[in-house]
Amino acid sequence: MGPLVPFVFSTEFGLFLAVIIGIGFGFILEQAGFSSTKKLVGLFYGYDFTVLRVFFTAGVTAMIGVLLLGHYGILNTDLIYVNPTFLRSAIVGGLIMGIGFVVGGFCPGTSVCAASIGKLDAMAFILGSFLGIYAFAETYPMIKDFYLADQMGQLKINDFFGISQSLFAFILTLVAIVAFYFTWKIENKVNNRSNYIDPKTKLRYQISMVVPFLFIAVIAFMPGKYDIIQNRIAKAKEQRKCVFHEIAPDKLADEIANHYYEYNIIDVRSPEEFEQYHLPLAINIPFDNILNREWEQIFKQKLKKNVFYADNDTLVKMSCLKAKYIGNSTNMILNVSSQHFKEMFFELNPPPVNATKEEQQTYVYRSQTALKMNNLIEALQNIGKPVKREIKAVKGGCS
Repeated sequence: MGPLVPFVFSTEFGLFLAVIIGIGFGFILEQAGFSSTKKLVGLFYGYDFTVLRVFFTAGVTAMIGVLLLGHYGILNTDLIYVNPTFLRSAIVGGLIMGIGFVVGGFCPGTSVCAASIGKLDAMAFILGSFLGIYAFAETYPMIKDFYLADQMGQLKINDFFGISQSLFAFILTLVAIVAFYFTWKIENKVNNRSNYIDPKTKLRYQISMVVPFLFIAVIAFMPGKYDIIQNRIAKAKEQRKCVFHEIAPDKLADEIANHYYEYNIIDVRSPEEFEQYHLPLAINIPFDNILNREWEQIFKQKLKKNVFYADNDTLVKMSCLKAKYIGNSTNMILNVSSQHFKEMFFELNPPPVNATKEEQQTYVYRSQTALKMNNLIEALQNIGKPVKREIKAVKGGCS
């Protein structure tokens, strides 16, 4: 649930869903027979490969679901925590867990499932798990070098082999289907069963094998959310339908000084340029980061008007177009550069002695407005700025 919070679900509702999903997961595990040691260890003896099929199905379904949600911008995959790889300790740990699985008849998750329905052997297994954790903690200083050896970082298999996520999804799904077929043949041979499948069941199996490949094809060949936005922008530019609502610097300065709460002033330059100088109460959303999920709240709301500015006219207009296709907010562009705005209000030179009345009035207006904006900055500090959501990878999962 973590990567969908708070953009799709609220934090509180996410916790509620986590409880419901957890209960449902445990119920399905028990109903599938995963509280039975006989069914679980059948994998190692060849008479029941339910464990392999269930875990493969869960892995493939979750993988395709994550890729599909990420493809259409519903899920921020950057928030999914990837456990760091320590190759040597992972191999040894896997062997220890495998031996424990064969001897005890459970893995950590299924032992909790069995213990929840009162099985004493599962409770003993859980106790043994805690003893193992305690032993690991106590001996960690001695085995630390071995445990941390061959560190490969937060490595993904597709990155290791240099292939795309879609291709890896295709390969893993194909491996799962091949594994299902051959384990079914082995089961039938060990249990002396016929390999015959009635036509209706066979058709259902064939459809279930085709469906995941269709989703993978969508991910691989259909445009995603950000591709769609870029295509819309390109089409609007080609058809010359780009209409930009401009705001003059004097008008914007007056609005900042008197109605700052009605505007989001958005600086689309780099963070370095923003730090050197920015308009009063402005927030920095670099052009390349506009499509990031943490900023969607600004472009989807209708309470405030968004005013974009930079030192490059094309950059400002492209930013405004991106915002237009992300949400439904009112978007405007400042029709001068940030440097020009600075010169007009904060580097203002007094008019000459022979200045016209209009020039003198302009000077008075701009100097007073600049003073108001400075006073406003001191009074508000960061209060008037939209809150930026901090991105953190979500840790967790089943081991």
